[in-house]
Amino acid sequence: MTTSPPAARPAAPAATRFGGLLPAGPVLRRLSALTLLNAFGRGLFFPVSVLYFTRVVGLGATSVGVGLTVAGLFGIAAGPPAGWASDLWGRRTLLTWLWIGCGGALAAYTVVGSYPAFLGAAIAYAALCQAGMGVRNALYADVLPAGARVEGRAHLRMVTNAGMGVGGAFGALALQLDSRAGYTVLILLDAGLFVASALLVRRLPGEGGRRVADGAPAGGRWRAVRDLPFLAVTFLNAVLALQYGLLEVGLPLWIVGHTEAPRWSAALVMVLNCVLVALVQVRATRGVADLPGAVRAMRRAGLLLALSCAAFAVTAGLSPLGALALLVVGAVVQVLAEALSAAGGWTVGYGLADARAQGVYQGVFNSGQAAAAMAAPALVTVTAIRHGAAGWIVLAALFVVAGLGVGPAVRWARRDAEWRGE
Repeated sequence: MTTSPPAARPAAPAATRFGGLLPAGPVLRRLSALTLLNAFGRGLFFPVSVLYFTRVVGLGATSVGVGLTVAGLFGIAAGPPAGWASDLWGRRTLLTWLWIGCGGALAAYTVVGSYPAFLGAAIAYAALCQAGMGVRNALYADVLPAGARVEGRAHLRMVTNAGMGVGGAFGALALQLDSRAGYTVLILLDAGLFVASALLVRRLPGEGGRRVADGAPAGGRWRAVRDLPFLAVTFLNAVLALQYGLLEVGLPLWIVGHTEAPRWSAALVMVLNCVLVALVQVRATRGVADLPGAVRAMRRAGLLLALSCAAFAVTAGLSPLGALALLVVGAVVQVLAEALSAAGGWTVGYGLADARAQGVYQGVFNSGQAAAAMAAPALVTVTAIRHGAAGWIVLAALFVVAGLGVGPAVRWARRDAEWRGE
């Protein structure tokens, strides 16, 4: 599948010495700047989005939930076509316009006055943003040296967590004000940050509006959607990505409805996650620079996720202090799993992709994660929340099977590539 040379180029020193949110290397510094702006904007809007539509626009909570689910489906479908377009016409140009479109769709939220208008704006926003994520990931493959790519992604994830954390704090101020004016200013600011990020994309090195790949892989540029070994790896990575829904949706519901822990424990776990991921993500990439390292990391991630599920399950019968302590333990274990699975996922996502169709491959891989994000709330609810400890055991088993399955799937993908002579 991969058409890259067998030996990866050594990482450029500027790309690997991360001295802060904005490192010295010019490419990574520019990527960090646009990532920080984008993440800050998303952090602003994330905590207020549903409340804006329910409290200000006046839509029902169920209607908003259904609408966002429908929009999510359009987002999943948008990834591969956007990747295909970026393979043909260039990543920078396409990502610039996609992010400008995201800003426009977001700004449209401020004039939404009916459910059809909300649905149209939500679909446009989800499709454009999800398409942009796949193109952005393919752009990383273009502008970061192969040897520095995974560590670079780790650094950018650290920047993302920091930006979303600070943005979320400002979003909380808008929640406290709870006024239409406050929500509107916040939404328009996020829209403006999308446009600012898009303009920074134009300053990245590499192609402009030209094709980024001169030859098509065997089977055509759409081969990624028929590449069964790659789809298997994508699916297993998506199963591991269900952990994000567990943390964001399942754990707060579990804490409030099934444990004696203080209600603020849910916020504590989220803050702890953001801080710890920022601290350990770059370190977690060490030893995950090749496919064997990625397989080991994802296998360990599955086992660690199972341990965190077990810790969360036990909190149901403990005192408030005991439940809080075990929630923190489970959250720390989950952070380690998250850092390992992210590093492993980046490595297999890039390492198994055909470099001549990197856009489509990253679009498919990213759509798998988007599907996991959409399915996670329902899955966590019907397992852990509805059935308690038995449900947590089901989730733990799912994570273990996915982690153990990555190795055979990667070997299948490599045999398939050898059979085709790649």
